[in-house]
Formats: sequence, C-alpha cells, structure tokens
Amino acid sequence: MTALRLLTYNVRYDTPEDGDRAWDHRRDAVADVVRSYDPDIVGFQEPLAHQLADLRERLPQYRIVGRGRAASPDEGEHVPVGVRTDRFEIVDRETVWLSPTPDEPGSVGWDADLPRIATCVRLRGERADAALVHCNVHLDHRGERARLESAALLRRRLESFADGDPVILSGDFNCEADAPPIRRLVDADAPGVQFSDARAVAAEPVAGPGTTRNDYDSLLDGLEIDHVLVTSDVGVERVETCADRDDGGRFPSDHLPVVAELTLPE
Repeated sequence: MTALRLLTYNVRYDTPEDGDRAWDHRRDAVADVVRSYDPDIVGFQEPLAHQLADLRERLPQYRIVGRGRAASPDEGEHVPVGVRTDRFEIVDRETVWLSPTPDEPGSVGWDADLPRIATCVRLRGERADAALVHCNVHLDHRGERARLESAALLRRRLESFADGDPVILSGDFNCEADAPPIRRLVDADAPGVQFSDARAVAAEPVAGPGTTRNDYDSLLDGLEIDHVLVTSDVGVERVETCADRDDGGRFPSDHLPVVAELTLPE
C-alpha cells in the first residue's frame, strides 16, 4: 500500500472588511499551517487570483492548478489543488461547474447564489507507486437543492473522469455529514461513484474539534462542514481537524483545515 497525506483548507477570500484579518495579515500563517502538516496533496477553497499567487510563492514544493469560477479564468474564487512534485505528477485535469451545464464557464446551478466549481486532477505517482483522482470542491452556501444536485453531478462526472481509479473527494461542502448532499454521495444505490465519509471509516478515532468553523478567535460549535470522502479502495488511517493558531493566538482562516492519512493500492 502507498501512504499519502491530504489536507483540505478553506483559506477565506481576501476582503477589506476583515480589517486586521485580511489576507495580507494571514497569508504567511496559512502557508505555515500547510508546511507544518506537509501534505502530499492539498485542496484550497476561496482564494482569489492574487491569493493563489501568494500561495504558489510560499509553497514552491507544490504544483498548484485551478481556475476561477467566473467566466474569465482569473476572476472569482478558485478551488485549486496543490500536489507535491516529488510525489505525484498531474496527468489530466478538468474544471466542473456545479450546474446543469457543467462545462459552461461561469454557469450557476439550480438555487445556488453563486457559480460553484470542482477542480479534478488525475495523478500518477512519481515512482509509479500509485494512480488516483482527487477532486476539490466548494458547494454553495445557500442553495440546498444546488448542494444536493451538485453531489449527484459529482458522482456521475467522477465515474467518467476516474475510469476506475481510486478517488478522493474533499473540500468545503457547506453542510454537515448527516445532510442530504453527503448522504447522496455515500448512498450505495445512487448512480455514479460511491464514497465513504473518511471520518466514519477511519481506523483511529477522529482527532481535533467537532467543528471546522471559527471567528478567528473562537471555535463555532456544530459546524463541521469541511469533509474528506473516499472510494472503497482508499484506506483511511486517521482524520484530524487541525486547530492551529498563529503567533498572535488567532486562527489563520475562518475555517480549520482537515488532514487525512490515507493509503492507496499499488
């Protein structure tokens, strides 16, 4: 088996409304968190183009790919995937708009408030030790139907894109594990790729807080909305919600990162 570490992290988009928690004050701390866990694969949610440039500059060991969710590739929030170049090579990738027209840039689906995307990459181990697909996603924060339809779309789309390879689906789902979108993704009778919730099948007890949201200073209870899901051929050793704080005692983002220790068949 091949071991790998995956991290998913909503880094919050840059907005002047955040004052002393705006991106310029947080970007080094966000990069420090990623470096401290040293994941093989990292999925970010919400960075704008200039934030993505900052992450690439601070994390040169990763090839980070992904476009913005608007019609223009550099506009809007991105949902990029970073891959350690000494572990994996990206051999294929696609952006999927979570809408009835998934190949139409900027399209908005169902009752969603905004365009939403998933970034999917096919990876090959640098030492030919693994092949897999990782899909990084950010579901809509308001549209209940959009989240459910997006889950169904992802199952169908990933069945074609993965073509039988192991799949890891992770990101900000804007819902908890017992919500309809997650239930749709793990449903054995639904069409497309079937997933398991990594927290539910992990070999070790889940570590860290029972929430993935905060207000920079304190945890916000009952909002475990960032998840890692896997197909049955991906083993889950451990999942941790990470509550790292910066030197000033504050969280670097309004989400906590989630780290999963996984194994892949060779």
